[in-house]
Amino acid sequence: MTPPPDPPEPRSAHLRALRNRISLELAPFSDRGSRVLVWQRRDDPHAFDVKIGQRMTDIEPGVLDHLVRPPFLDCLRLIDGDGVPLELHITTYPHALFLDTRLGRFALAFQDEHTLSLRCPPGVRAGFRTTVRAVLPHEHTSGGDIRTVRNFSYVTNARVLGQSIRPEGTGHTVQVLVDGDGDPTIALSIRAEHHHERDVRPFREVLAAAEARWHEWFDRVPPVPETFREQYLYAWWVMGSNIVTANGHLAYDAMTPSKSLYIGIWQWDAYFHAVAYRHVDPVLAQNQIRVMLAEQLDNGMIPDAIYDEGVIAEWPFPKPAVVTKPPLAGWAALKVHEVYPDLDFLAEIYPRLVRNNNWWFGMHDDDSDGIVQYDHPHSSGADDNPLWDGGMPVESPDINTYVCLQQQALAEMASLLGNPREAAMWRRRAEALARRMVEHFYDDEAGVFWATREGQPIRTLTIFNLYPLITGLLDEHTNARLVERLTDPGAFWPRYPIPTVAVSDEKYAPATMWRGPTWINTNYLFAEGLRRTGFDDVARELEQRTLDLVLATGEIYEYYHPETGEGPPSAAPIFGWSAALFIDLLIRASHDGAMG
Repeated sequence: MTPPPDPPEPRSAHLRALRNRISLELAPFSDRGSRVLVWQRRDDPHAFDVKIGQRMTDIEPGVLDHLVRPPFLDCLRLIDGDGVPLELHITTYPHALFLDTRLGRFALAFQDEHTLSLRCPPGVRAGFRTTVRAVLPHEHTSGGDIRTVRNFSYVTNARVLGQSIRPEGTGHTVQVLVDGDGDPTIALSIRAEHHHERDVRPFREVLAAAEARWHEWFDRVPPVPETFREQYLYAWWVMGSNIVTANGHLAYDAMTPSKSLYIGIWQWDAYFHAVAYRHVDPVLAQNQIRVMLAEQLDNGMIPDAIYDEGVIAEWPFPKPAVVTKPPLAGWAALKVHEVYPDLDFLAEIYPRLVRNNNWWFGMHDDDSDGIVQYDHPHSSGADDNPLWDGGMPVESPDINTYVCLQQQALAEMASLLGNPREAAMWRRRAEALARRMVEHFYDDEAGVFWATREGQPIRTLTIFNLYPLITGLLDEHTNARLVERLTDPGAFWPRYPIPTVAVSDEKYAPATMWRGPTWINTNYLFAEGLRRTGFDDVARELEQRTLDLVLATGEIYEYYHPETGEGPPSAAPIFGWSAALFIDLLIRASHDGAMG
């Protein structure tokens, strides 16, 4: 088709900078707060699928059913007056999609978190056709049932020329044709409740509100050098678009790891997300911590994840066990406190973190040796790391490092809250745990801390074997040995460090999640540890290579190939903590004058 004229540019320079940065095959068009996700179909670039970002375990009880659920609106097409599908030339912005066709320009934006607003070209017969997957059939040994997914409604301010709803498979195909002068608009609403949405705002109002909403979000962000601005603003789009509103078990607005793949709020991710939010909305940052603590169990455990209908506190595979994530809530809270001092918030969460610390030692130290263990691979956050290949439980340096960091955070929080005796106690505990890690795990000849299973070292070389460096509590010799291993190009210092498994290890798989790729969150923690132990030059190099890695590709991935910098096929795009920590590193580097 002939290239159409450019769509009207938004007044916001922030939005203009992100024209066509959103790839609808990799990432959905969505809006802050919304669980409605608009995808471009991979098999037909002129059609869309609309999915719902909820687990909906009341109708699909399987823990992974949401990953294979069909789209709610399947194959949404724009059509002419004869029902013929239109070819599209799509221009993406954070606030809207502009869809140019031979009939003229359509556009799509969010009227509210449940409702998509579709503008049709004025003065022509046009509309849409889609299949609504309103029901899901389930068969079981004693019968079956058909469960309602969500409720769909449409309403228009234009003249309806024709509409039809006919059964098809497990849903109904809907076709609507309209025409009208001025601003013909169709509102498409997807809701859980049985509520027929009758509010259709003129599209020009919807578009203006969407642009203002996103401009206000971007206008808060601290400045960085112009060279890095586009990727920086894209990261902030990730931080905005991945937010979902409070609902059900989610007591606060919070951020999913990635609307492209993950549904729910994960504990570890939430803490890293808070590090970026502190720069634009400190209360939103605090709420990433509150949302997890609101579901803390009576015994002190914090669940692995929370979604609208429930929590994930147990996981059935690879073995049934309780599942959580490493304790970094105190670390994250102090990060927020650096930018937005709030002693009331620290006082609010301090006793909950104490209970969580006690739970780790009470429930995850079976042999009472003062070293904490993992009972489930997913509790590590590094689900498929080869350290867990031989089975659980595993006593690993990383979880004990995290507990040590939490105790250091509790010491600082107690001091800020005017409890010097408790502060001194937490410092002693952290120092004692660091000494115990050296006694239990450290191999000076190898220059690493080996994880153990049943008292025997697991001689697979991973990033976690260097973790105690992060505490800042080791002696100079041990720190130097760990940094020597870290900066070995044949192990952990390829072009884009730090691979999660050493390049030299036989289990190194650079495209497989935690079995070799580089992750931004572990790099961030190591950079902090290097600065804490006086290796500032190494920290700066690691931070720079980490920034280079995220800047090297237009997308922001869950993890990266440590030698090529590519996002592996299985890595989720628009990934939250990669965006969050890239943002924080870039702001810090800009303030320090480390980047031009």
